[in-house]
Amino acid sequence: MSDAVKLNGEEENLEMLEGFTLLDDELMTIVFDRNTEATELLLNIILGRNDMEVTEVVAQREYKNPVTGGRSIKLDIYAKDSDGKVYDIEVQNENAGADVHRARFHSSMLDTKMLKEKQKFKEIHESYVIFITKNDYMKMGLPLYHVERTIQESGALFGDGAHIIYVNGSYKNDSDPVGKLMHDFRCTSAVDMFYQELAKSVRHFKETEGGRSQMSKAMEERINRERIDNSFEHIKNLMEAMKMTAEQAMSILKIPDEDRAVLSKKF
Repeated sequence: MSDAVKLNGEEENLEMLEGFTLLDDELMTIVFDRNTEATELLLNIILGRNDMEVTEVVAQREYKNPVTGGRSIKLDIYAKDSDGKVYDIEVQNENAGADVHRARFHSSMLDTKMLKEKQKFKEIHESYVIFITKNDYMKMGLPLYHVERTIQESGALFGDGAHIIYVNGSYKNDSDPVGKLMHDFRCTSAVDMFYQELAKSVRHFKETEGGRSQMSKAMEERINRERIDNSFEHIKNLMEAMKMTAEQAMSILKIPDEDRAVLSKKF
């Protein structure tokens, strides 16, 4: 790739970055990655607490399905608190990405990593799957939607420790914490934000040379990962349909040499 092409790619990335908000997972994941302060703020507001102690925050953590051929997931933000509770925080710009079945699947995948061999089932920690959606996915005009299993005959909570929360990213009310938080998630500029725990990180990644360079590199890496993932699916489909080897399929699809080495390791 020529220097001119690289430069054009960086310029395009930085131009896109200007319009990014925390509802764009490219910005959201890099802002919250290893940022316990911002994550504690977010969880305190969504859970109505003021005592969160986050011990671990990781962006883009992959959860591989133990079933051969089963679907794996990559969490936008994985967090763990001092009580051992785990959190999957996702941002969704499109309603299709917030499908209730996806929330169920994410919750079940969190459970697969909770217990080691011979641990008792009662030792499983509480888990929270939190979808922050650009639109009001549930269409009830509320800021938060808490999803819990209940015993239908009594209405009592089942109490299995699995929680799903939808956060309405379109909710507007600057007089309450959730409204302020969603206001900040919609901001393109740090100067307009209420919460400094978010503003200072957004300012770094959008306004400083070092932060913008990190963002551009992260965006480029994401584009490359998506290209590889898409190529992998096309190759796998062709192999299954035509009974080909991976090399034969890659030749027919004219996969570049630099991608072949990466793709070959995935088979």
